[in-house]
Amino acid sequence: MEIPVILCYNFFMKLPKSFSKYFWDIDFNNLEVEKSSVFVIERILEYGDEKAVRWMLKNFDSSQIKKVLSKRRGFSDRSANYWSLILNIPKNKILCLNRFYQKMQKSHWPH
Repeated sequence: MEIPVILCYNFFMKLPKSFSKYFWDIDFNNLEVEKSSVFVIERILEYGDEKAVRWMLKNFDSSQIKKVLSKRRGFSDRSANYWSLILNIPKNKILCLNRFYQKMQKSHWPH
């Protein structure tokens, strides 16, 4: 399911260089935050430290962050449960915590 891109508060923002550790698998210098906002939010929610989370909360709308957590499937159970409490989102509204999705995921990769 594709999540529509919502513009950030700062359209021309750049990620701080110290955040490159969260984007190990891409060319960090060519990452366009405004075009990849869902990806950036997802990575910070899953791997970010306090500094990264503060930056994300300052630069993205809370409704956009909540939408990413609710609709994306790439979160660990631990991260999804944590953020559901912090962002006050019922667990049954978070796709990756859905029992059907978890069963499907285990049937594809049983380890």
